[in-house]
Amino acid sequence: MTLSIGQPLPNFAAPATSDKQFELNQYQGQWLVLYFYPKDSTPGCTTEGHDFNGLLGQFAKHNCTVFGISRDSIKKHESFKSQQGYEFELISDGDESLCGIFDVIKLKKLYGKEYLGIDRSTFVIDPTGNLSQQWRGVKVPDHAQAVLDYVIAQQAS
Repeated sequence: MTLSIGQPLPNFAAPATSDKQFELNQYQGQWLVLYFYPKDSTPGCTTEGHDFNGLLGQFAKHNCTVFGISRDSIKKHESFKSQQGYEFELISDGDESLCGIFDVIKLKKLYGKEYLGIDRSTFVIDPTGNLSQQWRGVKVPDHAQAVLDYVIAQQAS
């Protein structure tokens, strides 16, 4: 499934940290950032989490909630979140259903070996449940700030 800007997203649910169940429909009326990352406790994913965590207050001021998503288990997510002091929830997509909706599983290469993994991607969903913006093949430096700037600009227009 390829998502288009302005397209309504189907409702979906998935387990999240802090014994929560994420459900898209629960966030009607507010902005939502869903960022997909490859793996808990790896350098780039840790840095990206810290960047979003550092801007959480600014996102909240703009009626925007942030969630990180990977294929790691809730148990791994809880440990990662606790070790890093993240104040936002992490969603577990062990069955790759969310990865499928957002089309983020790509063929990747590491040390000459090919494998299927999550392409670091971020999606902004507007208060009506439509896809507002997407970034694919994300590079971590300054990305969280760019996402925040986008949300602020959308609210100003």
